[in-house]
Amino acid sequence: MKRAPPLPDPVPTDTRVPLRPLDELQVPPAFDGHDGINRADAARLQIAATTDPEAIACFLSEYDRSPGTYRIYQRECERLLLWAIVEVGKPLSSLNRQDFEGYLNFLADPQPAVLWCGPKVARASEKWRPFVGPLSESAVLTAVAAINSLMSYLVDAGYLAGNPLGLIRQRRRKMAAEAGGPLRAVASTDEVEKIERFLDAQMWDAVTAAIEALPRDSERERDEYERARFIAATLYLLAPRAGELESHRMNSFREERGLWWWHVVGKGAKKAKVPVPEDMLQALIRYRKYLGLSAVPRRDDSTPLLISVKDRSPITARRLNQILKKIFHAAAELL
Repeated sequence: MKRAPPLPDPVPTDTRVPLRPLDELQVPPAFDGHDGINRADAARLQIAATTDPEAIACFLSEYDRSPGTYRIYQRECERLLLWAIVEVGKPLSSLNRQDFEGYLNFLADPQPAVLWCGPKVARASEKWRPFVGPLSESAVLTAVAAINSLMSYLVDAGYLAGNPLGLIRQRRRKMAAEAGGPLRAVASTDEVEKIERFLDAQMWDAVTAAIEALPRDSERERDEYERARFIAATLYLLAPRAGELESHRMNSFREERGLWWWHVVGKGAKKAKVPVPEDMLQALIRYRKYLGLSAVPRRDDSTPLLISVKDRSPITARRLNQILKKIFHAAAELL
């Protein structure tokens, strides 16, 4: 009776590589990708990078003027790099198509959870982990779009010979077309951006009611209430990105020939003029008067659009997200 061939040993977890953010990660030479299997001919190299962490840094530097995009890409790059080293035992530049298939499954359920998941804490904390828990389908789509941007950039930069993730995307698009159904796990960047999210009238009424229900007894509470009103009006009437609210100043609102416009520098450093409706102008006037400013801004007014109630410094997109979560949780309770 023949014996069955032994099963291959699992890839050992490299305990020398702790799960740390990119800016603290010390990658051993065996995993830094200097001789990765998928590396392109050195003669094609267009960036100053000889290792995977250096190549990722070059990619992220392209977004240093877009804080929101930078944070998303940084998060997804470090997750992929850590997974490649710790779970697969390979440099990022040696991952193949099958590895990326495994990574997509991993995103939906990062295991072992005790190693990969933890509560939200500061990046410098020893309790920091790459994940809070399993990613939702929309979060997986966002991760895939970010990773594909990274891989495509590294191919274009002459660092990688090819993009293995592209093979999965092509196969799944073909399968979805044959089945006549939508993609579930993988979508292109364009497909991700076409996902529409909106609030119907009942939902928006709940949001405004939640804001009006905020306490206003103390000065701090009044600060938070007035800021929440202005945030809601701006998001609803101008539809900005979070990073635009973080980076723009009051003088981005300008009057031209009797009409008000919001001058915005959006994604890809593209400039645009957004017409300011009367309701938005009144919301701006109310918020500025509350802050002790003139009713409308002048061209030299560099006051941040959204300010901290603690020290009047600009609030970050991350803080804006926290404020909105609080409002929407309260709105959900009302519904």
